[in-house]
Formats: sequence, structure tokens, C-alpha cells
Amino acid sequence: MKLIQITSLAIVIALTFVSGVFSQETRLGDLIIQHTSIRPTPPRAPVSGGYMTIKNTGPTSDWLIGGSVSFAKKVEVHEMKMDGDIMKMRRLPDGLEIPAGGEVTLKSGGLHIMFMKLKEQMKIGDKHMVKLMFKNSGEVEIEFDVKKPMAH
Repeated sequence: MKLIQITSLAIVIALTFVSGVFSQETRLGDLIIQHTSIRPTPPRAPVSGGYMTIKNTGPTSDWLIGGSVSFAKKVEVHEMKMDGDIMKMRRLPDGLEIPAGGEVTLKSGGLHIMFMKLKEQMKIGDKHMVKLMFKNSGEVEIEFDVKKPMAH
């Protein structure tokens, strides 16, 4: 009986640790930023993408307007969408709206942040600090993991 209790306790502790790792989130005012990642790159690649989920628990919209990093010269907010039969990517000059009470997912093939003029290769397993800038909430620095984008 004691062995079952010890085993059960070990499982609970392990699940608590694992759920904490996978549910890492950063709060900035009414915003909750989760599931941050950067796409890995081959050597000397000039760009990479950044992905995350942003929830807005507040009563007013906010906008992701840009960012800064030490590993690239520029950070821009982009979208990819089909224009007829052609997939086009463009910078969102006014930023990305995070609606009041809403959630926006930045993912491969859709909305994302672009790290441009990379200064180093993005290698799986590396971690990088990214400063995100929001129109109303200000700035926040968050750790992003370099990993393959999840299929959506």
C-alpha cells in the first residue's frame, strides 16, 4: 500500500512539473503570451519566424507592433495569406490587433513575427530573449525556444 502511495505521489509531482513546462506563460497587463517559439534555420539563413499565442483578457483591444532582439537586425509583424493561387507575405504596418476578450495565434503559414537579417543560426534547443512591443501595454521580454513549428 505504501508503494502505491509513493508511486502516486511521484506521478502527481511529475505531471505538475510537465504541465508547468508546457503551460509557460508571460503576463503583461491584460495580455497573456504563451507557446513562444522560433523556427530553426540552416546556416547563414537571413530570416526566421516567431510564433506564439496572445490572449487579451481586458476590455479594450491592444496591438502587437514590433519587437527587438540581439540576434537579428529587425523584428516585424507579418501575415501570410492566399491571393488567388499565390501565397503572399506582407508586413502589417499598423501591427496585429489582439481584440478585447480575444485570442490570436501566430503560427507557421499565417500570422507571425519575422526576425530579419539574422546575425546567427537558429538551432533547435537554443533559447533567445525577445522583446515584444505592444501599442497600449508597452514592452515585455520573453524567452523563446528554437523548435520546429507544430502542425496546425
